[in-house]
Amino acid sequence: QEQLVESGGGLVQAGGSLRLSCAGSVRTFSSRAMGWFRQSPGKEREFVAGISWTGGSTSYTDSVRGRFTISRDNAKSTVYLQMNSLKPEDTAVYYCAAASVPFLSFYTERSFNSWGQGTQVSVSS
Repeated sequence: QEQLVESGGGLVQAGGSLRLSCAGSVRTFSSRAMGWFRQSPGKEREFVAGISWTGGSTSYTDSVRGRFTISRDNAKSTVYLQMNSLKPEDTAVYYCAAASVPFLSFYTERSFNSWGQGTQVSVSS
């Protein structure tokens, strides 16, 4: 399994920006699709963004499309989530995840077999 470590979370005012990073182990990172999920208190974990192994294909949930950008640098075994125009409803613990395959047509939790520990993002109004 992939070892994943997230960083970059914090407290920001509405309208602000944050960039999350997720560092993976070198050996298998570049051959796996990656995703970001989030979980708010009292809610189920939800998909936020996903990216294929080359970075050539990305997917976003509707509520973040146009505001968030997922990218990856396979040379650094790192995936990023640039979050702009943040809203209070974006407040959640954000998790990085690695899939067992290089490409996904649909991003669901069941497709991911490695998870990070999560990083808190808090957006104040």
